[in-house]
Amino acid sequence: MSFEVSAEAYAQFMGQFSEPLAVRFADWAGVRRGQRALDVGCGPGALTAVLTELLEPGAVAAADPSESFVAAARARLPQVDVRRASAEDLPYDSGSFDVVLAQLVVHFMSDPVAGLREMSRVSVPGGVVAACVWDHAGGGGPLATFWSAVRSLDASAPDESGLAGARAGHLAELATAAGLRDVEEDLLTVTVGFASFDDWWEPYTFGVGPAGTHVAGLDPDRREELRQRCRELLPAGPFGVTASAWSVRARR
Repeated sequence: MSFEVSAEAYAQFMGQFSEPLAVRFADWAGVRRGQRALDVGCGPGALTAVLTELLEPGAVAAADPSESFVAAARARLPQVDVRRASAEDLPYDSGSFDVVLAQLVVHFMSDPVAGLREMSRVSVPGGVVAACVWDHAGGGGPLATFWSAVRSLDASAPDESGLAGARAGHLAELATAAGLRDVEEDLLTVTVGFASFDDWWEPYTFGVGPAGTHVAGLDPDRREELRQRCRELLPAGPFGVTASAWSVRARR
């Protein structure tokens, strides 16, 4: 899945959920001052920014395969070494970091086990490797209402429920397959408020991720039909959307 979209579009679409999740995820992973940390698949820098607040200057690095996201993260956090790279081929020496994290990334890796194995390689012996993925399969992700509306109009439409790590236990299975040990899994939850239905709907038109790709592929009539179906499933506003992510932490 390509994320060669503007950082602004991503921030308005998923950033509103990934920003508060980053705070919870970093805390759950046990990030603490004195460590060196790597944010794998950093996007525009939601988790990276949290790490810079927790750790000393120069102790945070980040990587992402998207050129636009790398540029945005560098502009936002000039003190961070941000490199363009995929999770499966990280440009760092073995044993470089105390904690290596991937927030909302594993399900978009071309090879999740290889990506987690590479995250393990760049961590120190005994270092923490942590990842999280929205609970798309269990209906607990932030896009649950959207995909429910899509399936009510087209039962054959693909959604994100089958992506890697999006169901209970799967992230732990992937981490174990990557050779990680002391694997633990938990569910982290955040709630985001929306002023109105239009405030909620507009980011879906930005072409970000599988949901945005689906909307972009509809003709105007079908797009409006989907919009109205989503409106039927949500309050007029203001309202909150609660989203949960399966999270795994392990040691090299």
